This record gives sequence, C-alpha cells and structure tokens, in this order.
Amino acid sequence: MVEVLLITDDIARGERLSRDLGRRRPCHVHDLYDDALPVLDPSLIVSDVEALTSEAIVRLRRTLTRLRGEGVPYLFLVHGNAARAEAQARVLGATATAAVQQMLGAVERLQGASIPVLARTRAAEARQFFQHALFSGRPITPATADAGTELVVRAVSDTGIHDWVHAVQQFDDATHQHCLLVAALAAAFSGALRLRPTDRHHLTRAALLHDVGKIHVPIEILNKPGRLTHSEMVVMRTHAQHGHAMLVGAGFGDELLAAVRSHYEMIDGTGYPDGLRGWEIPDFVRLVTVCDVYGALIEQRPYRASMSGQKSYGILEGMTGQLDDDLVRSFKPVATAFSPPA
Repeated sequence: MVEVLLITDDIARGERLSRDLGRRRPCHVHDLYDDALPVLDPSLIVSDVEALTSEAIVRLRRTLTRLRGEGVPYLFLVHGNAARAEAQARVLGATATAAVQQMLGAVERLQGASIPVLARTRAAEARQFFQHALFSGRPITPATADAGTELVVRAVSDTGIHDWVHAVQQFDDATHQHCLLVAALAAAFSGALRLRPTDRHHLTRAALLHDVGKIHVPIEILNKPGRLTHSEMVVMRTHAQHGHAMLVGAGFGDELLAAVRSHYEMIDGTGYPDGLRGWEIPDFVRLVTVCDVYGALIEQRPYRASMSGQKSYGILEGMTGQLDDDLVRSFKPVATAFSPPA
C-alpha cells in the first residue's frame, strides 16, 4: 500500500520531498504533466506545484478526481503568494495547506486525523494496557494475558485489520507497536483460517506475548536509530530466552511457551535460539512466525520506511525453505488488506 501520493511539477524537488516523507511511510512521486496516472490507492495526497497555471489546476483536479478516495486527506503545499494559494487550495478541495518547510508536521496531523476515531480509541486502550500490565515489570499471569488478548481481538473485529494497524503505527515505541501489530495480524490470520474461537484466542495471545522478553534488553538497543551492530544483535536475540523464562511456571501452556521461545526459528535450521528445523517447529509456532515476519516488514524502522503490503508479501513468498509455504499461501487474504485493489 502506497500511503502518500506526491504530485509535483518539478520531479527533482518532488524526489527530495519524497525522501523526507519516505523515512516515515511509503511515498510515490507523480509528475503532474505525465498523462498516464499511476494505479494507486493512497491514504494521503500532497501536491507540490509551484507554477499554478490554469493548465496545472486542470491537471491537478483531474488527478485528484481519479485517485482521491472518499475521506482521503489532501495537503496543498504553498509556494509564493499565500493568499492566492489558499484560494486555489479551497477550489481544489484541499484538507489543509502548509509551506514546504512545514510539510512533515502537517502530514503527521493529517495522517492521524485520517484514522477512524474507533480505531484510535481501541489502539490507545490496548497500548495503555500493554504498558501497565504486560511491560510494567510485574509478573504476567494468564488472566492478564487473556484480558489483553480480548482487547486486540475486539479491536480487530470492530475496526478491521487495516485501520487497526494504521492506528498502532502512530505509536513511537517500536516494541509496543510491534507486539500489538503482530497480535492483530494473528487475530486476522486465525479468522482467515477459520480456527475455532478458543484456538483464535490462543494464537492471538501467543502473538501478543511473543516479544515480552524485550523488557530485559537495554532501551538504547531497542530504540537505536539505525541498524544494530553484531554485538548489539547478540544481545537483542536473548529476548526469546528471557521471555520464555519469564513465563515458565506462570500457568501458561506449552504451545504459548514454545511460540515465545521459538518464533525466530526457521524450517531450514537457520533460526535461533535453538537452531530447530523442520518437524521440530510446531505448526502453532510457524503461524506466529509468519505474522511476526510480515509485521516487521510493514513497520517503519529508524533505518527504513515501512514496506508496502504487496512487497512484504512478496518477501514472505520468497522465504521458501524458511517459512511454511502452506501457511504463507493461507496468509494472502490478510496481506491483501494492505494492498491497493487491482
């Protein structure tokens, strides 16, 4: 899914702006004077047009009519005469205007506003629960995990997986964002597989707790604004064992404990921490792993923008021998929610 469509009359300038936007979300640059319109379903449109001639206005209106879906915000970047630009923005139906230097702040405000209120509310409830109950340092009990799981399952049911993920992606804490996102993907995946309600709950609960051991990883590693060094990665990888140790003896079943410890294991034996392979990795763990890998790909990271749903699913398909191919194929309906319609 391309989140931002940037329409420009200066490709070089548009590419520079796109790099700024691309640090936070996927962005496509469209030349205003290219008659061939892209096949996209953007969640935000930004116009960067300096020479607002009558032809430019006509072209902008045509592009907006074709590509701006219902409820999609449109940011009009102002060049030159502000009063004239404001009037033109109103004619084009802009949601907001901003100077080029104010673009990122305006985009953040519009992206937040484009998320349905219910999705924002449900995500805030889940995040608060996560902070105070699961990542507080207090012992985690099955009852606590069940309450958090019900929050996520209800949220996905009420808002849909796409809006939920969009809301969660606004969080600045990468660990909270990732766990809530993967849990929601697991809830949606179990629904696509038509699992029984009890099994759906168990899978979502395991996904919610899969990275709980990260509470033992130093914050400077968790939130490092760049790729980890080899030594930092060694420390990061200890969270699987830490999470398992936290939950052993706390009343959790073997399936969940296996998912927390082994969700980084790969069928070809290249995973960690135990180098399991093939049949040694239970189906339940493989389900969590597919959700975890896909969730990491569609997330924004400090060193890269989030990937589109289509590209992320393509990477899953390319992990033959590492992931369960049958489960990857079964995951496609979930991934489709993050791709534009054909």
